[in-house]
Amino acid sequence: MRGTPPQMTTTRAVLATALALGVVAGAAVLPAGATASAVPVRSVSAPERSSTTALEDAIAGLPTADATAALVRVGGTEGVWRGVSGVHDLRTRRPADPAARFRAGSVTKVFTAAVALQLAAEGRIDLDRTARSYLPDLIPASYGRVTVRQLLNHTHGIPAADLPGDTVEEWYADRFRIHRPEDMVRSATAKKREFRPGTAQHYLNIGYTIAGLVIERVTGDSYEHQVARRVLRPLGLRDTSFPGTDPRIAGPHNHGYQRMRLDDGTTGLRDVSVWGATDGWAAGDLISTTADLERFTRALFAGRVVRGPLLEEMFTLPKVKDATSGAPAAYSAGLSMKRLGGREVWGKTGGRWGYNTAVAATRDGSRTLVYSVNSTDAKGQDMNGVAMNLMIAAFGKP
Repeated sequence: MRGTPPQMTTTRAVLATALALGVVAGAAVLPAGATASAVPVRSVSAPERSSTTALEDAIAGLPTADATAALVRVGGTEGVWRGVSGVHDLRTRRPADPAARFRAGSVTKVFTAAVALQLAAEGRIDLDRTARSYLPDLIPASYGRVTVRQLLNHTHGIPAADLPGDTVEEWYADRFRIHRPEDMVRSATAKKREFRPGTAQHYLNIGYTIAGLVIERVTGDSYEHQVARRVLRPLGLRDTSFPGTDPRIAGPHNHGYQRMRLDDGTTGLRDVSVWGATDGWAAGDLISTTADLERFTRALFAGRVVRGPLLEEMFTLPKVKDATSGAPAAYSAGLSMKRLGGREVWGKTGGRWGYNTAVAATRDGSRTLVYSVNSTDAKGQDMNGVAMNLMIAAFGKP
C-alpha cells in the first residue's frame, strides 16, 4: 500500500564505496585559490593530537575546487571533536552553518534496514521469505526466489532501474521529474537478472526500493511514517526528514554545487541545492544533520534501534564475492565494513548532487565519525578528497 509521504518530513580506491544516486539562481564559478572565513574547528575533549591535527588539516582551506564546505563530528570514548569549514554559499560567502541540513543519500539505507529488522523482530517480516510473497502484484516470477535478506545485503541479482539521461547536464535538466518506486521496480525486474540470488553481491539502490515497498505492504502505512514512528521520534531526530516530491531542502542548509557545463558553454559550478530525490526514496532521499546522524549512529551501535539478535544482521557480511571486482562482499544489511587503522569500521556513505555524507564507527562505539562534505562532484567515481582524508584522520589508513 502506498500512502502519501508526510512532509515531516592507492588509498582512494580502497576507501571509495558505491554511493546512492536543487530552481537554481544561475551558476557560480569558484576562482582559483579562493578562500573564505569559516567557523573555526574546535576540540571538545580531543583524541590524540596527531588525529586532531589530521582532522583539522582535512577540512582546512575550504572552499576549494573539490568542496565548498564540510561539517564534521567525531565522538566516542576516545575523544570528541567538532569541525566546520567553508561557506554557506558562493554568492555571499558567509561561513558554513554547522547546524545545516543536507541530503544524506545512501545513509538512508541504514534507516530502511533498521525498520525492516524491527519488523522482522516483531514477526511481521521474515527475512528468508521471498519479496514476491509480499509483493505478488509487482515482483515477477523470474525474481520469485529473491528473499528480503538478499534485498538488504545486495545479493538479490536484480539490475538497476532505467533512469533517463547519460550526463550530469541531462540529469540536471530532468531534476524535477517524479519517479514512482513501483515504476522503478517494474523497469528493473523487466530485465534479465545479473546473477542467481545469493551467489554474489552488487551494490544497487533497487533492493532498498523494494524493501521500502515491503515495509509499506506489511504495515499498511507509508514508509516515511514508519521510519518517523520507529526511529526519528523515539531518538528525537527533529532535523531529519524525507522530502517526498519537494525538490527543496526544508530549513537551513549550506548550498551544494556540481561541476558541469554551463549555459555559456564553459565548465563551472552550478548551484544544485534544489533537486528532486524521488529516484532515491527508501534507498537515498533522507535529509538530516550531523548532530542527528551522530545520535542515530550511537543508538544503533548500542543496540537501541534494532534490538536483540537481529542487530547482528547489520554486522554480518554474506560469504560471497562482489559481482564486479571479485573481492569479498563488503555490504551487510544497511552497513558496509572496511578495515582502517587495523580495526573494523562499520558505516555507510551517501551521495546526492552537491552533498557527500558518511556515518561510521568501530563496533564498540569507541570512535564514531559523521560528516557532510559539499562536494563539487558528489556522484563522481572517486571518493571526494576531503571525505577520504576525514576517514583516514578519524580511523587510520587501510
